[in-house]
Amino acid sequence: MYEHLVVFKFNTNVTPAKQQELLGQLLGFQGRIPGILDISAGLNVTEEKENIHGYTLGLRVTFDSLVSLRSYGPHPVHQEFVKSLDGLLENVIVVDYPKV
Repeated sequence: MYEHLVVFKFNTNVTPAKQQELLGQLLGFQGRIPGILDISAGLNVTEEKENIHGYTLGLRVTFDSLVSLRSYGPHPVHQEFVKSLDGLLENVIVVDYPKV
């Protein structure tokens, strides 16, 4: 199994409603993209004042294999989501690792 972690930092003009819409799109990946065993995503509600750097949406996807993780990027559902982010992101962090 592999974990795929993503945190999104949106431009200041992205409304909370738009972030909620994007969250819904992410949660809709399960059942539409093969190899996803589990998915969790949410808006950042941390009470920490340091080390958040403006990142407001987090995603964790558990894939059944490295092959599934590699197939996820080019999958049409994922690519549709990526296109919907055009002009909305200031930064994004992605981390993939084998689950032990």
